[in-house]
Amino acid sequence: MKNPIVKFILLGTILYLGWYFFYELYLLPQTHFDEYLVNFLVEASEKGLQTLGFELRTFSDGEFKNHLAVIHTAGVTIGAPCDGMILMALFVIFVLAFPGTWKNRMWFIPMGLIIIQFFNIVRIISLALIVYWNEAYLSFNHDYTFTVFVYLVVFGLWWWWSKLNPVTRAKSPSA
Repeated sequence: MKNPIVKFILLGTILYLGWYFFYELYLLPQTHFDEYLVNFLVEASEKGLQTLGFELRTFSDGEFKNHLAVIHTAGVTIGAPCDGMILMALFVIFVLAFPGTWKNRMWFIPMGLIIIQFFNIVRIISLALIVYWNEAYLSFNHDYTFTVFVYLVVFGLWWWWSKLNPVTRAKSPSA
């Protein structure tokens, strides 16, 4: 296929559909992958809040943690839609579908996943602090501020990848 844009759209669509069916038919119903990811986010966010000097309430609902609270607050609950898995999948699909070398993909994908999860942890810590300071602001910031923030991080990574691997167009022969 000669047109890189058509190739990108076609490959991206195939990869997305493959991811979607793999996630919906296998990963979600037959594994605890989301629970492990949420548990990781909660534990990392707890460490971040403790590093900032906040005392935390502890929760032991079972094998996996999904709730985080600064003492004397209701805290925040992290569900599967907020674990960043879809954003990470879309990021990987974009990098795989967009032209580039495998050498670059091998360092860019892991680095991008770490950056996405780092900012997801920053988001969770920030939401827990919003509940601590004024819970009335939680809903707006969860639904808008931090959604835009995390998507901007992913779009920034996509932009970086596209600049690292520009799509080359065939030059027309000189007259």
